[in-house]
Amino acid sequence: MQNHSNLLDIGVIGLGVMGKNLALNIADNEYKVAAFDLDNHKIDGLLKQEESERLTGKSQRIEGCSNLSEMLSRLSKPRILVLSVPAGAPVDGVCGALLAAGIESDDIVIDTGNSLWTDTVAREAQYAGQFVFFSCAVSGGEMGARFGPSLMPSGDRKAWDRIKPIWEAIAAKVDPTTGLPIERQAPGHSVKEGEPCTTYIGPAGAGHYVKMVHNGIEYADMQLICEAYQLLSDGCGMTAAEISEVFERWNRGSLNSYLMEISADVLSQADPITGKPLVEMILDKAGQKGTGLWTAVSSLQIGCPAPTIAEAVYARAVSTQKSQRKQLSQLLAGPSVAALTDAERCEFIDQLESALYCAKVACYAQGFQLMAMTAVENKWQLDFAEIAKIWRAGCIIRATFLQSITKAYQEARANGDELVNLLMAESFSSALSSKQLDWRQAVAKAILSGVPVPCIGSALAYYDSYRSETLPANLLQGQRDFFGAHTFERVDAPAGEKYHLNWSHSVRTIEKL
Repeated sequence: MQNHSNLLDIGVIGLGVMGKNLALNIADNEYKVAAFDLDNHKIDGLLKQEESERLTGKSQRIEGCSNLSEMLSRLSKPRILVLSVPAGAPVDGVCGALLAAGIESDDIVIDTGNSLWTDTVAREAQYAGQFVFFSCAVSGGEMGARFGPSLMPSGDRKAWDRIKPIWEAIAAKVDPTTGLPIERQAPGHSVKEGEPCTTYIGPAGAGHYVKMVHNGIEYADMQLICEAYQLLSDGCGMTAAEISEVFERWNRGSLNSYLMEISADVLSQADPITGKPLVEMILDKAGQKGTGLWTAVSSLQIGCPAPTIAEAVYARAVSTQKSQRKQLSQLLAGPSVAALTDAERCEFIDQLESALYCAKVACYAQGFQLMAMTAVENKWQLDFAEIAKIWRAGCIIRATFLQSITKAYQEARANGDELVNLLMAESFSSALSSKQLDWRQAVAKAILSGVPVPCIGSALAYYDSYRSETLPANLLQGQRDFFGAHTFERVDAPAGEKYHLNWSHSVRTIEKL
């Protein structure tokens, strides 16, 4: 028999940046935590931090464990164990070690890393009957993990019922009226009120898929802001400090977001070494960890147009080709750019603000459409209003803009409609229709100035493609039928009927197949 009075509530395995902060967050919310890492220094560091942050009069909230067997013995049953280890082989390595340590069939193991969603599906099947493999994607980085992340759990529904109270406690909170985040005051404290930024996403893999698309949108959102920065810098001759002020102003309006806020901060930062703007001392080669790539690949595999997300991945790839760019900058001609008057600059800044908003809407439309098509493919019942809600705080793409997306899906549901594309929501279609000329002016200015805007430009092409009743795919189908007899459908025949023209015959005739 277990002595439940001395047992702990949850175990955290892996005490890197995310694991350590998740453990402290859980402890802040009055759960007792068992912690383990192969590196004893990480355990010691966590315990010291917990002791320094512990409120006066509170007992120890986290206990270190020397091995997994000790951890299992210290947890109440059925046990809940959180894995915060790198995606891939390390996840299976810990799962195997837990099996050797004596984990039981009703214990729950939660993978919180950036695992590929198909790996999560495979693991749930692989470990079935040995323990309950559950997954939860986490967004928000170090500060989110510590003070309230956005959490996207998926897997066994009964496991979620057991995890739910803890997850709702540690998640970021949002004021339900304004949609604004409720900030936690300090370590040791928690936020009880507000809507938690977590909800059950669906069966195994669904949560990691939604997080993957979140990251794809994040790639595009970041690149959109970077393109605006280059347009203001190279196209308008503005300094980093001046652009920071523009971004701060935009952040007080419809473009309010965490990414806009930190971009303004980065641009205002001076380099401690040279005194120059720090952004000008940072090498223009961007890294990536794969989730944006996974999103782009998924969109291609399922046939969902997501050009802005794909272009954001390509932009990072181009950035790594620094030596080639340096050489070609001396070989390839570009336009001569005339300086703008103050009035022209002010007008362009307003046009760019509209363009950035429109491109952002198109980017989110692509991401949500991709989730919708994948949900149909996998028979998931995704609640897009809830997904938008849990992204309003805690995660990297948090923004007041998401309140509008939530409302759009809620209104469609209330009217008995299915919002298959965000561009169909009246609030967005009217906004984009009124701003589209500014959007075009901004893209035209970029082209004439020789400033690359792959994301702002591809988002406009996405918008124009969807507002076009007829696209040149009719000619494309004619080409395919000419060289490969791939057939085509006719506008004057029932859908699904196939036709082929005998292109090689002297007398060309059409046959119905």
